[in-house]
Amino acid sequence: MIIEATGLKGLKSDLAHLDEVTTKLGFVRWQWEYTRATYDFKMEDKASKAVYFLRVNARVETGKLESPYAVLYLEEAYIGKETFPHGLDYNSPIPENVLKITKQKLDQLQQLLKD
Repeated sequence: MIIEATGLKGLKSDLAHLDEVTTKLGFVRWQWEYTRATYDFKMEDKASKAVYFLRVNARVETGKLESPYAVLYLEEAYIGKETFPHGLDYNSPIPENVLKITKQKLDQLQQLLKD
């Protein structure tokens, strides 16, 4: 599920700052190439024992990844339910408690990147 109206889309940051901010919030940069990165935040729903991932994509505007000076801009934020063995289902319903955490994380990320 793509999360609309996060205020993140289009925000820019250098890689060093983006990595610092996302790590502080509990995100991990899993996927990356020379021009794109994906930051994941893992959430567990205790009631259903399901695992969800909030993902934020970033693309390079200037430079290449692994250079701390590369400038990236944020794209879509989206959320999916973990499936066995290594996938995400983006069409599954998301529990309200997970959506609440998602909104908090995205608001925090937006605020830290604007500072």
